[in-house]
Amino acid sequence: MKKVLAFDFGASSGRAMLATLEDGKINMKEIHRFSNDPVVVRGSMYWDVLRLFFEIKAGITKAVNEGGFDAVSIDTWGVDFGLLDKNGRLLANPYHYRDSRTHDIPEKLFEIIPKDELYSEAGLQCIHFNTIYQLMYLKFNEPEILDRADKMLMTPDLFAYMLTGEIKEEATIASTSNLLNPHTKNWNFDLIERLGLPKSLFAPIVKPGNIYGWLSDEICEELGCKKVPVIAVASHDTASAVMAVPSNGDNVMYISSGTWSLMGIESLTPQLADICMEHSFTNEGGYNYRYRVLKNIMGLWIVQCLQKQMNISFGEMVELAKTSSYDKLFDVNAERFRAPTDMRAEIADELGGSLSDADILNSVYRSLAYSYSVAVNELETLVGKRYDKLYIAGGGAK
Repeated sequence: MKKVLAFDFGASSGRAMLATLEDGKINMKEIHRFSNDPVVVRGSMYWDVLRLFFEIKAGITKAVNEGGFDAVSIDTWGVDFGLLDKNGRLLANPYHYRDSRTHDIPEKLFEIIPKDELYSEAGLQCIHFNTIYQLMYLKFNEPEILDRADKMLMTPDLFAYMLTGEIKEEATIASTSNLLNPHTKNWNFDLIERLGLPKSLFAPIVKPGNIYGWLSDEICEELGCKKVPVIAVASHDTASAVMAVPSNGDNVMYISSGTWSLMGIESLTPQLADICMEHSFTNEGGYNYRYRVLKNIMGLWIVQCLQKQMNISFGEMVELAKTSSYDKLFDVNAERFRAPTDMRAEIADELGGSLSDADILNSVYRSLAYSYSVAVNELETLVGKRYDKLYIAGGGAK
């Protein structure tokens, strides 16, 4: 019986799980959990990737104490990346996707490639923090960084490199970059060349189920573990979450619920029609060359921010919301809620009044639900059918 040590990183927390397969059932045990806190330095927001790698090491140590393991896997959020120099050293702390530096980059890029043409090339929703816009920010504003960069690695691939020394890019995480060709399933080098980005940045792509490499001798010696393979799973966390959704039959829709809510369907072909672009649907890679036709919607980010401000548990927030009859809704996807300094004040201002915490929470939950109902209607119109099942996966399912 084999044990897999799986690391699952969300935008606000991470965990290490030991999993075994017995009698057709996956048994899982959480052995390590930790927070994932962005760090703001001089107005810029970063991921603390070295701290997160420390937590990976801590998880490995705990797994060794649990009797060891036979393989390691990692999934994380999408779009963000680290740059390595020719010696394999990390050039800088990776930016957090909520950093504001790329807000005006899409319009600049559309002067090179029109928005509709770009959508036909990759099929991704236009969000200013997608990898393509982060790279173009560097090209426009910090070209010296790109000049020094030898390889770009998306976040799970960066952690796999730190464990193995192997430089590879997993397909589902690469699909969040806006630089993958949905037909060839490889980097869109024609697009990359038109944008003036170095082709050499982009590492070879591997499918889920392949091996990045084996734990390095240094890691094994430091942590007292066996030399085992690091497996490239569906390393975008949403791709892995969607794999857990029962998909018998065609009428299945999902929400991968966490800091973001990713709502959509699985499809064997990408949806690249103009109506998809107009309604901001995206085509991300799934396991075995499936496509996740989905929409990025505001998820529990708002709730997480309010929880920190109110200093009560998530369960207590739900109970508090039930005491309110306030029924005014607001647009949870408005730009002002992406990274405010005071979420409670921002919502109260949007709703136009001095509100109790109960009223704010009631409005938040109802407004989130309403935004999901709008996405359901748009998706059903897009594909011309109705869906009779909706599965909620991810930490937000609680």
